Amino acid sequence: MKTLPELKYTKNHEWARIDGNAAVCGITDFAQEQLGDIVFVELPEIGADVTKDGKLGVVESVKAASDVFAPLSGKVIERNGALESAPETVNKDAFGEGWIARVELSDPTEIASLMDAAAYEKFAAEEHH
Repeated sequence: MKTLPELKYTKNHEWARIDGNAAVCGITDFAQEQLGDIVFVELPEIGADVTKDGKLGVVESVKAASDVFAPLSGKVIERNGALESAPETVNKDAFGEGWIARVELSDPTEIASLMDAAAYEKFAAEEHH
């Protein structure tokens, strides 16, 4: 399982890359491994308001469909349209090209509630057993 130290993580296996008053969000490498081959990504609409731990989108794999939850509250200002024609990018590069949406944060204090990479690795390892 791969993590990146500069990202923040949730118990729902999403990540957030904080960028000023916005955050780029996606699912973790652990999540894409659990899901298997991803065949469809339902992206949020631009301008949609999302709440922390509320639905951001859906990722469907050959095994299951899984809701993607927003790691932080705010408004969707960008979405990764490339995933519509190439959903497998999430498998190949979950923390990079496989990002799902960029959210303008409405409550930056929520960042403090997210896990760092070390805490997330421990959480994912415990959940896996």
